[in-house]
Amino acid sequence: MGLFSARIFRNTALLLALSLPFSVLPVPAQAQTAHLKQGPDGRLIPDLNVGMSPEEQIKIGRQAAAEVRKQLPLLPDDSPITRYVSQLGHKLAAQAPGYKWPFEFHVVNQKEINAFALPGGPVFVNLGTIQKADEGELAGVMAHEISHVVMQHSAREAGKQQGIGLIGALGSVLAGAVLGNGIGGSLAQLGIQMGASGVVMKYSRTAETEADLMGAQIMYDAGYNPGSMVEFFDTLKQEGGSGAPEFLSDHPDPGNRAQNVQRVISRFPRKTYPRTDSPEFVAMHEEAMKLHPYTAQEIAKQQKSGHIASTGMSTGSVGDRVPSRGTNSFNSGGVQLTYPDNWHVYNESGGKSVVIAPPSGVSQDAIAYGVNLQHLQPSNDSLDDRTSTVVDRLVRSNPDMRTMGKAQHIRVNGRQGRSVDLVARSPIQDKSGNPLQERDWLVTVDDGSGGTVMLVFIAPDKDFGNLRPTFESMLRSLQLQ
Repeated sequence: MGLFSARIFRNTALLLALSLPFSVLPVPAQAQTAHLKQGPDGRLIPDLNVGMSPEEQIKIGRQAAAEVRKQLPLLPDDSPITRYVSQLGHKLAAQAPGYKWPFEFHVVNQKEINAFALPGGPVFVNLGTIQKADEGELAGVMAHEISHVVMQHSAREAGKQQGIGLIGALGSVLAGAVLGNGIGGSLAQLGIQMGASGVVMKYSRTAETEADLMGAQIMYDAGYNPGSMVEFFDTLKQEGGSGAPEFLSDHPDPGNRAQNVQRVISRFPRKTYPRTDSPEFVAMHEEAMKLHPYTAQEIAKQQKSGHIASTGMSTGSVGDRVPSRGTNSFNSGGVQLTYPDNWHVYNESGGKSVVIAPPSGVSQDAIAYGVNLQHLQPSNDSLDDRTSTVVDRLVRSNPDMRTMGKAQHIRVNGRQGRSVDLVARSPIQDKSGNPLQERDWLVTVDDGSGGTVMLVFIAPDKDFGNLRPTFESMLRSLQLQ
């Protein structure tokens, strides 16, 4: 049985609606809206004329997504949880009608059950939602969010606002999605403003009906039972009572949700749905249950203190931070070395700075585990002076960094080198929002022509000892051409 396959429906109307024969139900007015019609073959046809081009929506959505990444703690895109969610999302999105939006899917490391979609395709799902749902229910939440994008609800709702302007009103929708999680602030940097009254806009019940119906069709076409979406929403409603999850506040129940969904799919051919969760989902869910996501209050505290947990990294155990025994070879710009084959090379094409790290140890703007490698321009200075310059630059750019003793003379495969230990503040935080202490091991190596190869080996102080043998092995493998 699936994780929630044995759940008993406590809503009698829902049970009856989902059990009625497929062939006897007419399509009611509630199952059609001003922007969504049902064709003769039963397929739902969306109205895609909203007054804002897809390109404009995509641009705004990407800008807003960049701000969300700064404001919310995201799991790494290469984590097994995010990989599964992305695969599921693209499987569902492939069944969506109309314009082919460039969907992307991310997991927010937050406990509260919620999900939201930005214009143009970015979809965010809270880890708490994944921990709570079975596979069909997760597919239902994501199909619902995908449908908000397909139906262009943010742009539609923005167009209804008076005295704000289309872009500003759209900003209210975006801010509403983020502020619903207790987060706000820097979206204003994009010119996105709240409404004149300061009230956060939420989706209308008409928009929720459309997302339910389109989501049901997407689920059906992708091979998932549309009833799972209704069941999950209904369970959240009944379990939450007056303290229902924020998801239901942002996505109000339009009423007759189960009946509307059933009546739409009643005209589709009968289909048999999986009765258990897939092995891929089960493996992913086991990983998700090992994590302890932040609460909304913890995230708000981090933002207030300026230590935003936006790196996609947590103190929890992540498998790819443990180096594998197998190795890959890096060879670029006259520098060659080996590294664990479960780590990745980042920014190799950039030329000046390369990062070799476990996927869960890096984010868009921070390194918590791994190696930063740079090949510096030739200089007439001695290696001691070049090393001192590198240390000064690192300390100036990292106010919390300090050295631990003087540079030591070492040899690296016959070449002269220098070794310096430093400490700094890690981008990883504990559950109280306080940054861990980081250990940085700087090694500089003379390339024989006045240039310097700089390597900074990085890890939280508590983990550095375990990773030091790997770092030393990488250094021993270093070859300069």
